[in-house]
Amino acid sequence: MARRRPTVLVFAGADPSGGAGIAADILAIAAQGAHALPVITALTVQDNDRVFAVEPVAPELLRRQAQALIAKVAIDAVKIGIPGSAANAAVIAQLIAQLRLSRPNLPVVLDPVLASGHGDVLSRDDAVLALAPLLPMTTVIVPNGPEALALGGADNLRAQGCGHVLVTGGHGDGEEIVNRWLDGDGRAREWRWPRLPGEFHGSGCTLASAIAARLALGQALPEALDGAQNYCHAALAGAYAIAPGQLMPQRFIE
Repeated sequence: MARRRPTVLVFAGADPSGGAGIAADILAIAAQGAHALPVITALTVQDNDRVFAVEPVAPELLRRQAQALIAKVAIDAVKIGIPGSAANAAVIAQLIAQLRLSRPNLPVVLDPVLASGHGDVLSRDDAVLALAPLLPMTTVIVPNGPEALALGGADNLRAQGCGHVLVTGGHGDGEEIVNRWLDGDGRAREWRWPRLPGEFHGSGCTLASAIAARLALGQALPEALDGAQNYCHAALAGAYAIAPGQLMPQRFIE
């Protein structure tokens, strides 16, 4: 019998450009050696730069997609991107609570995507309020600087139930990017990376999915965060173009 590969149940939107959302999640998770179980939360109209429309999946369809998998497949981690709506976020929170009845320590990684890089809205409802039921379920939340600010900062996120907060610094200035981790005990750690030229489509999805995959593989959180950031930096360093504008991370790295 073939050896079972660890799985990551992914809740995210479909990006037709193939650079972010479910497409990015599947590739990044596979590159770590895990298997993605992609549950679509929303259909989007977008290219590698702009989001023109978001159509959330009906909450009951979202639930049915996930339940079919949960009934058959062992889930080793969960990764959440855009829920698409407040109703969908509530369903995802319920599904995680269900999974944790049999696996209380199931890792959950949340990429709180509030808007595209150009500020295009990615949720039918208030994106910050829509995330509220997911925060107490989150093992690691991975906001960029503006997202962390909109969500009240790292300390506020921990107060709302997020176990660990990794704030990425790609939206800042300077020659270095500083990613800051506030752990479950309130201790801080930093990683520093040289800032790469260009802008990238789906970098946050790539990082969050890599973290989730490494947790699914059984890595301890510090090791998973370190390895996922190394992987993400290499993916961005090897990024390629499909059109003018944001580059696509090279998620399969030799």
